[in-house]
Amino acid sequence: MRIAGSTVLLTGVTGGLGLAIGRRLAAGGAQLTVSGRRADALEDAAKELGARAVVADLAVAEDVDRLAEECAGTDLLIANAALPSSGDLLDYTPEQIDRALAVNLRAPVLLARRLAPRMVEAERGHIVFVGSLSGKAASRSSSLYSATKFGLRGFALGLRQDLEGTGVGVSLVQPGFVRDVGMFAATGAPTPGGVRTVTPDRVVAAVIRAVERNRAEINVAPAELKVLTAIAGQFPALAERVQRRSGAHREVRKIVDAQQSKR
Repeated sequence: MRIAGSTVLLTGVTGGLGLAIGRRLAAGGAQLTVSGRRADALEDAAKELGARAVVADLAVAEDVDRLAEECAGTDLLIANAALPSSGDLLDYTPEQIDRALAVNLRAPVLLARRLAPRMVEAERGHIVFVGSLSGKAASRSSSLYSATKFGLRGFALGLRQDLEGTGVGVSLVQPGFVRDVGMFAATGAPTPGGVRTVTPDRVVAAVIRAVERNRAEINVAPAELKVLTAIAGQFPALAERVQRRSGAHREVRKIVDAQQSKR
C-alpha cells in the first residue's frame, strides 16, 4: 500500500514518537487526521503537519466511538497511542487499571473493528499497531503494561489472518527503548542493564515499511535486545534470574517513578 494519497488516522500524535511518525506521513503525501487527548498540544501538532485534528481521550468509550465516526473514510489506521503503565500492580487503583487497559488495548481493538469494514469493502487498507517488545517478554514492574502489549500482539497477528485475502493488511511494530522522544526518553532514566536504544527514525521507518511491504511484525531494537527478548519469551524463569542478578531493578525504579504521573 502506498502512503501518498491515503487517508490516515494517527493516534497519540502528541507523544513525541507519534509526531515523528506524523511528519513522515505528511511528507509522504498522506491526507492526515491526528488524534490526542490534550487539545492545545494536538492543535500545535496538527498545524505543523497540515493535518485535521480530532480531540479524543481513548480511555473514554464515547470518545473512541466519535473518533471512529469522524474518521469513517480512513484507509490507513496507525494505532500509536499508549500509556506507560509501569510499576507494581499493587500500586494501581482499579480506575488506573481500567484506563491502561482501555487506552492500550480496548481502543486499538475498537478502532480496528469500526474502521476495517470500509477498508474491506474497498479492498484496500492497512492497520498498524505500535506495540512494544514488552509484548514479547515480561520484566519487573511491567505486569500491566506487558498485559496490554501481549494482548495487542495476539490481536494484531490474529486479525491479520482474519483479513487475509481482503486487500487489508495488518502489521505490528514493536520498539525497544527509543531515545530522544517517547515514553521512555521522557523519563530521563538510564536503560536497565545498559541496553542500547534506537532512534525515532528507525521506528518511523519500520512503520512505513510495515505498510508498504505488508509486514506482519517488525521488532525495532539492537540485535542483542532482540535476542534477549526471544530467549525471555521462551524461558521466562531464566530471564527472571538474569534480570535479578543484573541489578536492573534500580534503573527500572527510576523509570517507574518518572512515569507515575501518566497513569
